[in-house]
Amino acid sequence: MHSIWRAVVLGGVVTLGVVLGAGIMRVAAQASDARIGTWKLNVEKSKYSPGPAPKNETVKIEASGQGEKATAEGVNAAGTPIMTQYTANFDGKDYPLTGSQNADTVSLKRIDARTTERTDKKGDTVVLTFTQVVSQDGKTMTATVKGTNAQGQAVDNVTVWEKQ
Repeated sequence: MHSIWRAVVLGGVVTLGVVLGAGIMRVAAQASDARIGTWKLNVEKSKYSPGPAPKNETVKIEASGQGEKATAEGVNAAGTPIMTQYTANFDGKDYPLTGSQNADTVSLKRIDARTTERTDKKGDTVVLTFTQVVSQDGKTMTATVKGTNAQGQAVDNVTVWEKQ
């Protein structure tokens, strides 16, 4: 009887250890994600083609599930407030994107520890692809954006973001 009880107790300890270990790994992975935090656009260092660049923009990226929640707020070149938001996993699936004139869904893929790829779609059509790379020191993020804007113009932007 003692050996059965010991097996049940040890089995419970192993199960608890696996559950706790998985939770700790998830928290550690999110804590080590260099993109998590608040990023401010450096308009002077960024290149917009076609322009014009926004007057300012800030993006807050938060860990969410197996992905992120991103909220971008700022003022466009005409002086109008802008705000876009999404919550998506790094699984290549489409998730809702709100506030964009150009797209209604976003999908994310993690390329490596410092690089992600974001694809924006309008319906089933890819309109923009973002390749976002965080610098080795974690202080700068550069996004290369290619595709087509809401006016049908080719987009070839390089934006530079500074961690706040």
